[in-house]
Amino acid sequence: MFLHKGDQNTILNDDDKVALIDEMIEKLGDKIKKVLIIPPDFTRFYSDAGRLTAIVYEKLHNKAQIDIMPALGTHVPMKKEQIEVMFGKNIPLSCFLDHDWRNGVVDCGVVSAEKIGELSEGSVEYEMKVAVNKQLFEGQYDLVLSIGQIVPHEVIGMANYTKNICIGIGGSDMINKSHFLGAAYGMEKILGRTDTPVRSVLDYSYNEFLSELPVIFLLSVMEARDSDVVMRGLYCSEDRRAFVEAADLSRKVNLDLLDEPIQKAVVYLDPEEFHSTWLGNKAIYRLRMAMADDGELIILAPELKEFGEDSEIDRLIRKYGYRGTPTTLKAVKENEDLRNNLSAAAHLIHGSSEGRFKITYCPGPGVSREEIENVGFEYMTYKEAVIKYPFESFKMGMNQINDEEVFYVSNPALGLWALRSQFE
Repeated sequence: MFLHKGDQNTILNDDDKVALIDEMIEKLGDKIKKVLIIPPDFTRFYSDAGRLTAIVYEKLHNKAQIDIMPALGTHVPMKKEQIEVMFGKNIPLSCFLDHDWRNGVVDCGVVSAEKIGELSEGSVEYEMKVAVNKQLFEGQYDLVLSIGQIVPHEVIGMANYTKNICIGIGGSDMINKSHFLGAAYGMEKILGRTDTPVRSVLDYSYNEFLSELPVIFLLSVMEARDSDVVMRGLYCSEDRRAFVEAADLSRKVNLDLLDEPIQKAVVYLDPEEFHSTWLGNKAIYRLRMAMADDGELIILAPELKEFGEDSEIDRLIRKYGYRGTPTTLKAVKENEDLRNNLSAAAHLIHGSSEGRFKITYCPGPGVSREEIENVGFEYMTYKEAVIKYPFESFKMGMNQINDEEVFYVSNPALGLWALRSQFE
């Protein structure tokens, strides 16, 4: 099965989404009696996966049992209010299952250190346990529908596809080691690429140990505009084709390639979506390639409350801070707690400017100056920052403010900003 709607010049409306899902259901036939839907969580609200999930539920719930397990990865479970905002109020809360990445998984196999070394081009060489949520097997589903957005991603190159299964509802070893591989290989060589060492490792893991599961991928491509977010493409297949074609479209609509580096950038973190630097550092990941040496990245984070979504990761971020690759790799070698949480180590590397430019976090009252400065960032209050940079009047891209050029991004999760020369 391969289904597709849209292109870089098209805006898909609700009728378009319903039509593609109707066609998918028709091709599946009448044997579908038990379904597991795996959408992203609230941190990918703008993927439109909430609406896609709701459409599938509307079409199937009268003839099939529907379970929905948001692909939390290491994130905290969704709250009732978030579920209702993202998926609507017509799906009973009893349909939703939580993923526990530490305790709720079953081991499926092991990728050897030799194979990891080969797929990672020698960046790392350790074995990796492949584990996913046990419900995938115990649920005895006729259909596992993996829904998500294809968009540039700092760990794997392009988000989703096998990542939604292997990481979104995966176990700690796979999450930790895949993330660390991405950091060790180099984020700048990964972002926005379809084929990367991390993608190779996850695709291999999926094909080797999970390919017998009845998985179909439903993938969106979204584009942020000044006032809204629109769907440009919707793809569906059991195999890699939907991912490859969606990734090609994503590069056309989600990459903002610049001729000159950015001296000063202001990024706004939506208070509904971003409460931690674990998520908010997308502002760093997605602009790091475009930032000028000695430039400044200003992150407006009105609802910042913590560093990690997980209490142990929060502790590690506070302990080690965002100090750059050499310092973090040294800490990994010397400290067992960080060695046992390699996804946290990877995050510390990704969330650093590597000493090239200044990062100023501007939180509300939820995080103090001392906390921000202790992890290696500069500090400004949100209230002070919005007076100096009145973002509500900014347009996406370059703005002239008080004789200063300021590059504005309203949501870092929806794109990648880089220099044209880096993709030639």
